[in-house]
Amino acid sequence: IYSEAKHSVYVIDNYISLKTLVLMKSVAAGVAIILFSDNLMNGLHSTEYADFQKEYPSINVKLLRIKGRFHDRYIILDYNTDSEKIYHCGASSKDEGSRVTTISEVTEREVYHDLIDEILKYPTLKLK
Repeated sequence: IYSEAKHSVYVIDNYISLKTLVLMKSVAAGVAIILFSDNLMNGLHSTEYADFQKEYPSINVKLLRIKGRFHDRYIILDYNTDSEKIYHCGASSKDEGSRVTTISEVTEREVYHDLIDEILKYPTLKLK
């Protein structure tokens, strides 16, 4: 899914980890990446994030808080473009491949636009 993006990848997931960052390696160069999370259980640490940035300097991953606004997980590709796609995910990206889960494409994407516009203004996520 991530490799389909031409402009942007937004991942909304409260349970991120180093594995979440590793999945971003499949995103094409120049595509903006934002992970929206409150980083529950402190799954991603500042040292892991810094190490990832050093190892993959061409992959720019921005972290923003979601202030408890989301329970479910989402992947948003190419937000607000003609190629936009939104996926609802049954499991966290860090658990990808460990158990059976479903990822479904959202057909009525416009329903989410006001909320996405709002969280794009949220503050940077501070890692421990």
